[in-house]
Amino acid sequence: MRTHSSPKRSAFAVAVATFASLATMATPRPAQAQEIQITGPLAGQPPVRRLRQYREGRADITVGWAPTLLDEYQRTHFVAGRLQYNLFEWLGVGVFGGFGLASLNTDLTDQIQANSPRNSRTAVNLPGGNAQFDEQTGKMQWMATPQVTFSPFRGKLAVFQKLFTDTDLYLHGGAAFVGVQERGNCGPDAGQVRCTDARSFATTSRVAVAPSFGLGISLYLSNFISANLEYRAFPFAYNRGGFDSRGSGPGENFPNPEGRIDSEDQTFKFNQMVFLGVGFHLPTTPKLSD
Repeated sequence: MRTHSSPKRSAFAVAVATFASLATMATPRPAQAQEIQITGPLAGQPPVRRLRQYREGRADITVGWAPTLLDEYQRTHFVAGRLQYNLFEWLGVGVFGGFGLASLNTDLTDQIQANSPRNSRTAVNLPGGNAQFDEQTGKMQWMATPQVTFSPFRGKLAVFQKLFTDTDLYLHGGAAFVGVQERGNCGPDAGQVRCTDARSFATTSRVAVAPSFGLGISLYLSNFISANLEYRAFPFAYNRGGFDSRGSGPGENFPNPEGRIDSEDQTFKFNQMVFLGVGFHLPTTPKLSD
């Protein structure tokens, strides 16, 4: 006797089998790591051979231009340089420094000179007559910064997929000694020049000490020449406008009624600059790794 299965039962059996297969495939399995064994001539070899070591055991002398950034009254342009010796490929010690070649007025300084009134109420903060406002503003004269350089990243930079140059990114940190020129102390005390006197607007010099930190990139154009772009921050307080900005009152935030200018009028500034330079590395030929 021959039996025939119905189409419904056949379809049901196919559906059950399909569901069981999908469930088996979807069941999570424990992850297993597979160790790759390198054999043959590459076994035990370093990831890179005969790598040019541009830094280790070499000194570099870098010279260039360093303008300050985001200044309120005066933007200083430094002739700057860096002398550094690299103990390792990733660590160097040295000093960065420069001299203020020029201090240029910002638009705010020109506007104050052209439009601010000169009267008894402003006499403490602005000179009368033909005196120029920029003569009392704070300026940076020089900088010397002992520092440590850490170079954790190394690679190649491609220009239009045609030119390739070795590149490294570095971090630097140290202590900045900055020569600052700012308006001197004045006030009502005996022996002091009053702050309304024209002589009180003359500037004096002092040395400010500040932390210095930032980052930079080096492009090695040849075995002994590099191009460098660097950002540097060195925050400290000084009297940038030559104003009696603090004095008596709660928190010393109100002008002193006696008209006094001293260290209390030095306000904090997150000073910044960029450095564009060309570096020369000695010895002229870098070492090669194994």
